[in-house]
Amino acid sequence: MKQNRLIDLRNISVRLGGTQVLRDMSLYIRDKEFITLLGPSGCGKTTTLRLIAGFLQPDAGDILFNGKSVKSMPAHKRQVCTIFQRYALFPHLNVADNIAFGLRLQKKSKAEIAKTVDEMLSLVNLKSFADRAVASLSGGQQQRVAIARALAVKPQVLLLDEPLGALDLKLRKDMQLELKKIQRRMGVTFVYVTHDQEEALSMSDTVVVMDGGKIQQIGTPIDIYNEPKNAFVADFIGESNIVDGAMLSDCRVRFSGQEFVCLDKGFAKDESVDVVVRPEDVVVVAPEKGMLRGKVTTNTFKGVHFEMIVDIGGFLWMIQTTDYHPVGAVIGLVTPPDAIHVMKKSEYSGMFGDYTCFTEEYYELSEPEKEDGQ
Repeated sequence: MKQNRLIDLRNISVRLGGTQVLRDMSLYIRDKEFITLLGPSGCGKTTTLRLIAGFLQPDAGDILFNGKSVKSMPAHKRQVCTIFQRYALFPHLNVADNIAFGLRLQKKSKAEIAKTVDEMLSLVNLKSFADRAVASLSGGQQQRVAIARALAVKPQVLLLDEPLGALDLKLRKDMQLELKKIQRRMGVTFVYVTHDQEEALSMSDTVVVMDGGKIQQIGTPIDIYNEPKNAFVADFIGESNIVDGAMLSDCRVRFSGQEFVCLDKGFAKDESVDVVVRPEDVVVVAPEKGMLRGKVTTNTFKGVHFEMIVDIGGFLWMIQTTDYHPVGAVIGLVTPPDAIHVMKKSEYSGMFGDYTCFTEEYYELSEPEKEDGQ
């Protein structure tokens, strides 16, 4: 079933305090979609959320809901609710009264309020917590109350601004699954803001990667991870080895002094390109059997795999493997055609992909501090 465009951001520009935060940005969000705005601090993702909520007006461009401009519509008239990292629950009200707050503002009947509150408590698995003081709840439980309160008023869109940031790792992972279940069950459009790549990949229907006030790439989590558009996206979404290359012909690329078969086409002959190889996609073999050879400079046990930094002709690669190879070992590396992704050169070329800094930090952390004068 084709989803309708619910929200359209058209050619949006925003300048705040002398800084250009968004630059001619266009984005549409479908009805009942779970879409995540992903990027580093200052990339413009929270500003985008504030524009949709009505807390901020653009300097240029337009915002449409269901094809109608809401650029001048105040926040309280939009069918939108926002959940922040700090849940802003009312400490003097119990759980049920927090959930009922928006319904009372809408002047719903007591019977309708009681029914909706009961449904929301069931939805967020807090059925036995109705009379509890919110201050007595854990962080995860408080977040559930905030979600229930927001959904109780039946918004078209729920905006979530890094809502899991204050939770510990295990609880954050649990809540990721819970949020996705709630979104599917309620059929509400979720617009989620995070800088956590794993969070974005595990929860979203669509991921919007942002940097410098611009959208770098839009796609499904699988597309974003497997087919990054430029070096910034490749580096920001997971670990990546990004090397300079040249496209010799369709499905044939040269990098690290060797020629490789790949799956990419449509580049000019001998065109300079960026080549991405994910650490988990490299196969470690005996040195004489490798397409590339390198020396292990560090090896860290990560539980399910070993994470090695390997010097290949002066360029430091990250390799993830289940086989142990000691520091100093020379190993061979094989990269299958489907493990190689070729990208056009961009403004980010040369900025990412080598793990020299990673290795320097490793050695700095491992060296004991010296007393003054030593």
